[in-house]
Amino acid sequence: MTPPLKLALIGCGAISRYHLDGIAEGSGRIEVTAAVDTDAAKAEAVAAETGAAVFTSLDDALEAGGFDAVDIMLPHDLHEWAATACLAAGRHVLLEKPMAPTLDACDRILEAAARAGTAFMVAENAQYWPEIVRAAELLEEGAIGEVVTARAAFVCEFDTYWFPDARAWRLDRGRTGGGIVIDGGSHWMRPLRMWLGEIDEVMAVLGHPLRSMQGESLCRALFRFRSGVVAGFDALMLDTVLGPDPWWRITGTAGEILIDGAFEGGIRLFDAGHRQGRPVMEPAGYPKSFGPQLEDFARVVLDGAEPAAPPEHSLGELRTALALYRSAASGAWEKVWD
Repeated sequence: MTPPLKLALIGCGAISRYHLDGIAEGSGRIEVTAAVDTDAAKAEAVAAETGAAVFTSLDDALEAGGFDAVDIMLPHDLHEWAATACLAAGRHVLLEKPMAPTLDACDRILEAAARAGTAFMVAENAQYWPEIVRAAELLEEGAIGEVVTARAAFVCEFDTYWFPDARAWRLDRGRTGGGIVIDGGSHWMRPLRMWLGEIDEVMAVLGHPLRSMQGESLCRALFRFRSGVVAGFDALMLDTVLGPDPWWRITGTAGEILIDGAFEGGIRLFDAGHRQGRPVMEPAGYPKSFGPQLEDFARVVLDGAEPAAPPEHSLGELRTALALYRSAASGAWEKVWD
Protein backbone atom coordinates (compact mmCIF):
# COMPACT_ATOMS: atom_id res chain seq x y z
CA MET A 1 0.00 0.00 0.00
CA THR A 2 1.30 3.46 -0.93
CA PRO A 3 2.44 5.47 2.14
CA PRO A 4 0.34 8.57 2.86
CA LEU A 5 1.25 11.93 1.42
CA LYS A 6 3.12 14.01 3.99
CA LEU A 7 1.65 17.49 3.79
CA ALA A 8 2.59 20.89 5.25
CA LEU A 9 -0.15 23.45 5.81
CA ILE A 10 1.26 26.85 4.87
CA GLY A 11 -1.05 29.33 6.57
CA CYS A 12 -3.25 28.16 9.43
CA GLY A 13 -6.03 30.75 9.31
CA ALA A 14 -9.78 30.39 8.79
CA ILE A 15 -9.72 28.40 5.54
CA SER A 16 -7.36 25.79 7.03
CA ARG A 17 -10.27 24.54 9.15
CA TYR A 18 -12.10 23.43 6.00
CA HIS A 19 -8.95 21.79 4.64
CA LEU A 20 -8.32 19.93 7.90
CA ASP A 21 -11.91 18.70 7.99
CA GLY A 22 -11.61 17.60 4.37
CA ILE A 23 -8.46 15.63 5.14
CA ALA A 24 -10.15 14.01 8.15
CA GLU A 25 -13.13 12.97 5.99
CA GLY A 26 -10.86 11.44 3.36
CA SER A 27 -9.39 7.99 2.83
CA GLY A 28 -6.38 8.50 5.09
CA ARG A 29 -3.98 9.11 2.21
CA ILE A 30 -2.84 12.47 3.62
CA GLU A 31 -0.87 13.04 6.82
CA VAL A 32 -0.32 16.61 8.04
CA THR A 33 3.27 16.68 9.27
CA ALA A 34 4.00 20.43 9.38
CA ALA A 35 2.04 23.56 10.26
CA VAL A 36 3.48 26.91 9.18
CA ASP A 37 2.17 30.31 10.23
CA THR A 38 3.79 33.54 11.36
CA ASP A 39 1.28 33.43 14.22
CA ALA A 40 2.70 30.59 16.31
CA ALA A 41 -0.59 30.09 18.15
CA LYS A 42 -2.38 29.23 14.92
CA ALA A 43 0.28 26.72 13.89
CA GLU A 44 0.28 25.22 17.38
CA ALA A 45 -3.50 24.74 17.22
CA VAL A 46 -3.08 22.69 14.04
CA ALA A 47 -0.21 20.77 15.64
CA ALA A 48 -2.33 19.90 18.68
CA GLU A 49 -4.88 18.33 16.34
CA THR A 50 -2.54 16.59 13.90
CA GLY A 51 0.81 16.08 15.64
CA ALA A 52 2.49 18.28 13.03
CA ALA A 53 5.77 20.08 13.58
CA VAL A 54 5.36 23.84 14.12
CA PHE A 55 7.15 26.53 12.12
CA THR A 56 6.75 30.29 11.98
CA SER A 57 8.89 30.61 8.82
CA LEU A 58 8.40 28.93 5.45
CA ASP A 59 12.16 28.95 4.88
CA ASP A 60 12.72 27.11 8.16
CA ALA A 61 10.04 24.56 7.29
CA LEU A 62 11.53 23.87 3.86
CA GLU A 63 14.99 23.50 5.36
CA ALA A 64 13.78 21.11 8.08
CA GLY A 65 11.80 18.96 5.66
CA GLY A 66 9.56 16.13 6.78
CA PHE A 67 6.91 16.72 4.11
CA ASP A 68 6.60 16.07 0.39
CA ALA A 69 3.83 18.53 -0.46
CA VAL A 70 2.40 21.83 0.70
CA ASP A 71 -1.11 23.27 0.93
CA ILE A 72 -0.68 27.04 0.61
CA MET A 73 -3.45 29.10 2.24
CA LEU A 74 -1.98 32.59 2.40
CA PRO A 75 -3.15 36.08 1.36
CA HIS A 76 -3.16 36.55 -2.40
CA ASP A 77 -0.12 38.81 -2.48
CA LEU A 78 2.01 36.02 -0.96
CA HIS A 79 0.98 33.27 -3.38
CA GLU A 80 3.75 33.80 -5.92
CA TRP A 81 6.49 33.98 -3.29
CA ALA A 82 5.33 30.90 -1.41
CA ALA A 83 4.49 28.77 -4.44
CA THR A 84 7.74 29.44 -6.28
CA ALA A 85 9.80 28.82 -3.12
CA CYS A 86 8.10 25.48 -2.52
CA LEU A 87 8.33 24.43 -6.15
CA ALA A 88 12.04 25.34 -6.23
CA ALA A 89 12.50 23.15 -3.16
CA GLY A 90 11.00 20.20 -5.04
CA ARG A 91 7.67 20.08 -3.20
CA HIS A 92 4.28 19.27 -4.70
CA VAL A 93 2.01 22.30 -4.39
CA LEU A 94 -1.70 22.81 -3.78
CA LEU A 95 -2.30 26.57 -3.94
CA GLU A 96 -5.50 28.29 -2.83
CA LYS A 97 -7.30 30.37 -5.44
CA PRO A 98 -6.66 32.74 -7.08
CA MET A 99 -3.32 31.47 -8.32
CA ALA A 100 -2.12 35.09 -7.96
CA PRO A 101 -3.69 38.56 -8.31
CA THR A 102 -2.12 39.24 -11.74
CA LEU A 103 -1.67 37.25 -14.93
CA ASP A 104 2.07 38.00 -14.98
CA ALA A 105 2.47 36.47 -11.53
CA CYS A 106 0.46 33.43 -12.64
CA ASP A 107 2.76 32.99 -15.63
CA ARG A 108 5.79 33.00 -13.33
CA ILE A 109 4.22 30.40 -11.04
CA LEU A 110 3.34 28.14 -13.98
CA GLU A 111 6.88 28.48 -15.32
CA ALA A 112 8.27 27.54 -11.89
CA ALA A 113 5.98 24.50 -11.80
CA ALA A 114 7.15 23.39 -15.23
CA ARG A 115 10.79 23.68 -14.16
CA ALA A 116 10.17 21.79 -10.92
CA GLY A 117 8.36 18.89 -12.55
CA THR A 118 6.35 18.29 -9.37
CA ALA A 119 2.57 18.26 -9.05
CA PHE A 120 0.87 21.65 -9.03
CA MET A 121 -2.84 22.28 -8.49
CA VAL A 122 -4.92 25.37 -7.80
CA ALA A 123 -7.48 24.76 -5.05
CA GLU A 124 -10.81 25.83 -6.52
CA ASN A 125 -13.09 23.75 -4.34
CA ALA A 126 -16.21 24.60 -6.37
CA GLN A 127 -14.95 22.02 -8.88
CA TYR A 128 -15.81 19.38 -6.24
CA TRP A 129 -18.82 21.01 -4.56
CA PRO A 130 -21.39 18.17 -4.39
CA GLU A 131 -24.36 20.30 -5.49
CA ILE A 132 -22.38 21.72 -8.40
CA VAL A 133 -21.30 18.28 -9.57
CA ARG A 134 -24.86 16.93 -9.29
CA ALA A 135 -26.26 19.91 -11.21
CA ALA A 136 -23.79 19.18 -14.02
CA GLU A 137 -25.08 15.60 -14.10
CA LEU A 138 -28.70 16.80 -14.22
CA LEU A 139 -27.89 19.08 -17.15
CA GLU A 140 -26.13 16.22 -18.93
CA GLU A 141 -29.23 14.08 -18.36
CA GLY A 142 -31.42 16.77 -19.93
CA ALA A 143 -33.42 17.35 -16.73
CA ILE A 144 -34.38 20.90 -17.74
CA GLY A 145 -33.99 20.64 -21.49
CA GLU A 146 -31.77 23.15 -23.27
CA VAL A 147 -30.23 25.80 -21.03
CA VAL A 148 -31.65 29.26 -21.72
CA THR A 149 -29.92 31.29 -19.01
CA ALA A 150 -28.51 31.08 -15.48
CA ARG A 151 -27.75 33.23 -12.47
CA ALA A 152 -25.03 32.97 -9.84
CA ALA A 153 -25.60 34.98 -6.66
CA PHE A 154 -22.62 35.35 -4.32
CA VAL A 155 -24.58 37.11 -1.58
CA CYS A 156 -23.33 36.94 2.01
CA GLU A 157 -23.64 38.96 5.19
CA PHE A 158 -20.39 40.43 6.48
CA ASP A 159 -18.90 37.79 8.78
CA THR A 160 -16.19 38.34 11.38
CA TYR A 161 -15.09 34.73 10.85
CA TRP A 162 -13.37 35.90 7.66
CA PHE A 163 -12.67 39.44 8.88
CA PRO A 164 -11.63 39.01 12.53
CA ASP A 165 -10.36 42.58 12.98
CA ALA A 166 -10.00 45.92 11.23
CA ARG A 167 -6.61 44.87 9.85
CA ALA A 168 -7.93 41.75 8.09
CA TRP A 169 -6.03 41.31 4.82
CA ARG A 170 -9.21 40.73 2.82
CA LEU A 171 -10.17 44.36 3.43
CA ASP A 172 -6.92 45.56 1.79
CA ARG A 173 -7.22 45.91 -2.01
CA GLY A 174 -3.44 45.88 -2.34
CA ARG A 175 -3.31 42.40 -0.81
CA THR A 176 -6.31 40.84 -2.53
CA GLY A 177 -6.00 42.45 -5.95
CA GLY A 178 -9.54 43.82 -5.67
CA GLY A 179 -12.56 42.94 -3.57
CA ILE A 180 -15.11 40.15 -3.35
CA VAL A 181 -15.09 39.45 -7.10
CA ILE A 182 -11.44 38.34 -7.26
CA ASP A 183 -11.68 36.64 -3.87
CA GLY A 184 -14.83 34.60 -3.27
CA GLY A 185 -16.37 35.26 -6.66
CA SER A 186 -14.42 32.44 -8.28
CA HIS A 187 -16.55 29.88 -6.38
CA TRP A 188 -19.59 31.15 -8.29
CA MET A 189 -17.82 31.57 -11.64
CA ARG A 190 -16.38 28.05 -11.80
CA PRO A 191 -19.81 26.36 -11.64
CA LEU A 192 -21.09 28.56 -14.47
CA ARG A 193 -18.09 27.52 -16.56
CA MET A 194 -18.66 23.85 -15.67
CA TRP A 195 -22.30 24.03 -16.77
CA LEU A 196 -22.25 26.53 -19.65
CA GLY A 197 -18.74 26.39 -21.09
CA GLU A 198 -16.24 29.20 -21.45
CA ILE A 199 -17.06 32.85 -20.81
CA ASP A 200 -16.46 35.13 -23.79
CA GLU A 201 -17.20 38.63 -22.49
CA VAL A 202 -18.63 40.44 -19.48
CA MET A 203 -20.27 43.69 -18.48
CA ALA A 204 -20.28 44.90 -14.89
CA VAL A 205 -21.09 47.65 -12.42
CA LEU A 206 -19.24 47.72 -9.08
CA GLY A 207 -20.09 49.33 -5.76
CA HIS A 208 -18.54 49.82 -2.32
CA PRO A 209 -21.37 49.64 0.24
CA LEU A 210 -19.18 47.87 2.81
CA ARG A 211 -17.12 50.87 3.86
CA SER A 212 -14.42 48.89 5.64
CA MET A 213 -13.47 47.04 2.45
CA GLN A 214 -11.19 48.93 0.05
CA GLY A 215 -12.16 46.76 -2.90
CA GLU A 216 -15.66 46.27 -4.26
CA SER A 217 -18.31 44.69 -2.06
CA LEU A 218 -21.01 44.83 -4.73
CA CYS A 219 -21.05 43.64 -8.33
CA ARG A 220 -23.90 43.36 -10.80
CA ALA A 221 -22.78 41.72 -14.02
CA LEU A 222 -23.69 39.82 -17.17
CA PHE A 223 -21.61 37.01 -18.64
CA ARG A 224 -21.93 36.10 -22.31
CA PHE A 225 -20.63 32.59 -22.99
CA ARG A 226 -19.08 31.36 -26.22
CA SER A 227 -22.25 29.35 -26.74
CA GLY A 228 -24.23 32.61 -26.84
CA VAL A 229 -25.99 31.97 -23.51
CA VAL A 230 -26.11 35.00 -21.20
CA ALA A 231 -26.03 34.54 -17.41
CA GLY A 232 -26.22 36.93 -14.49
CA PHE A 233 -23.56 37.22 -11.81
CA ASP A 234 -24.38 39.06 -8.59
CA ALA A 235 -21.98 39.56 -5.68
CA LEU A 236 -22.73 41.36 -2.45
CA MET A 237 -21.21 41.47 1.00
CA LEU A 238 -22.80 43.87 3.45
CA ASP A 239 -23.10 44.27 7.21
CA THR A 240 -26.89 44.04 7.22
CA VAL A 241 -29.57 41.37 7.43
CA LEU A 242 -30.16 39.59 4.10
CA GLY A 243 -33.11 37.44 3.09
CA PRO A 244 -32.73 33.98 1.53
CA ASP A 245 -31.63 33.82 -2.09
CA PRO A 246 -30.70 30.79 -4.22
CA TRP A 247 -27.00 30.89 -4.97
CA TRP A 248 -27.57 29.42 -8.41
CA ARG A 249 -30.53 29.28 -10.76
CA ILE A 250 -30.27 27.44 -14.09
CA THR A 251 -33.22 27.96 -16.43
CA GLY A 252 -33.95 25.60 -19.30
CA THR A 253 -36.63 24.98 -21.90
CA ALA A 254 -38.19 22.31 -19.64
CA GLY A 255 -37.68 23.65 -16.12
CA GLU A 256 -35.28 25.11 -13.59
CA ILE A 257 -32.60 23.90 -11.20
CA LEU A 258 -32.16 25.88 -7.97
CA ILE A 259 -29.22 25.44 -5.62
CA ASP A 260 -29.92 26.95 -2.24
CA GLY A 261 -27.53 29.26 -0.44
CA ALA A 262 -26.41 29.99 3.11
CA PHE A 263 -23.69 27.32 2.76
CA GLU A 264 -26.08 24.46 3.55
CA GLY A 265 -26.94 23.73 -0.08
CA GLY A 266 -29.38 21.24 -1.56
CA ILE A 267 -30.93 21.12 -5.05
CA ARG A 268 -34.55 21.63 -6.10
CA LEU A 269 -35.86 20.78 -9.57
CA PHE A 270 -38.87 22.56 -11.05
CA ASP A 271 -40.56 21.06 -14.10
CA ALA A 272 -44.03 20.41 -15.52
CA GLY A 273 -44.59 17.56 -13.10
CA HIS A 274 -43.26 19.43 -10.08
CA ARG A 275 -44.30 23.07 -10.29
CA GLN A 276 -43.65 23.59 -6.58
CA GLY A 277 -40.22 22.03 -6.94
CA ARG A 278 -38.92 18.71 -5.66
CA PRO A 279 -35.68 17.98 -3.82
CA VAL A 280 -33.28 16.05 -6.02
CA MET A 281 -30.32 16.25 -3.65
CA GLU A 282 -30.20 16.58 0.11
CA PRO A 283 -27.99 19.41 1.38
CA ALA A 284 -24.26 18.75 1.35
CA GLY A 285 -22.93 22.29 0.93
CA TYR A 286 -19.69 24.19 0.61
CA PRO A 287 -17.80 22.41 3.43
CA LYS A 288 -18.17 19.05 1.71
CA SER A 289 -16.18 20.19 -1.32
CA PHE A 290 -12.83 20.14 0.47
CA GLY A 291 -12.56 16.41 1.08
CA PRO A 292 -12.84 15.52 -2.64
CA GLN A 293 -10.44 18.34 -3.49
CA LEU A 294 -7.74 17.05 -1.13
CA GLU A 295 -8.35 13.47 -2.30
CA ASP A 296 -7.83 14.62 -5.89
CA PHE A 297 -4.53 16.22 -4.93
CA ALA A 298 -3.43 13.00 -3.23
CA ARG A 299 -4.27 11.02 -6.38
CA VAL A 300 -2.29 13.43 -8.52
CA VAL A 301 0.80 13.14 -6.31
CA LEU A 302 0.64 9.50 -5.24
CA ASP A 303 -0.91 7.89 -8.33
CA GLY A 304 0.20 10.20 -11.13
CA ALA A 305 -3.45 10.91 -11.97
CA GLU A 306 -4.65 13.96 -13.87
CA PRO A 307 -6.47 16.54 -11.72
CA ALA A 308 -10.14 17.28 -12.24
CA ALA A 309 -9.02 20.64 -13.63
CA PRO A 310 -5.44 21.63 -14.57
CA PRO A 311 -3.99 24.73 -12.88
CA GLU A 312 -4.23 26.75 -16.09
CA HIS A 313 -8.01 26.34 -15.98
CA SER A 314 -8.17 28.59 -12.90
CA LEU A 315 -7.03 31.48 -15.09
CA GLY A 316 -10.60 31.58 -16.36
CA GLU A 317 -11.89 32.91 -13.05
CA LEU A 318 -9.03 35.38 -12.68
CA ARG A 319 -9.43 36.62 -16.25
CA THR A 320 -13.17 36.99 -15.69
CA ALA A 321 -12.58 39.04 -12.53
CA LEU A 322 -10.08 41.29 -14.29
CA ALA A 323 -12.47 41.72 -17.23
CA LEU A 324 -15.23 42.71 -14.79
CA TYR A 325 -12.95 45.37 -13.35
CA ARG A 326 -12.16 46.67 -16.83
CA SER A 327 -15.84 46.73 -17.72
CA ALA A 328 -16.76 48.70 -14.61
CA ALA A 329 -14.17 51.30 -15.67
CA SER A 330 -15.05 51.37 -19.38
CA GLY A 331 -18.83 50.94 -19.15
CA ALA A 332 -18.63 48.45 -22.01
CA TRP A 333 -18.51 44.73 -22.68
CA GLU A 334 -14.98 43.43 -22.10
CA LYS A 335 -13.47 40.25 -23.52
CA VAL A 336 -12.20 37.67 -21.03
CA TRP A 337 -9.54 35.94 -23.12
CA ASP A 338 -8.35 38.62 -25.59
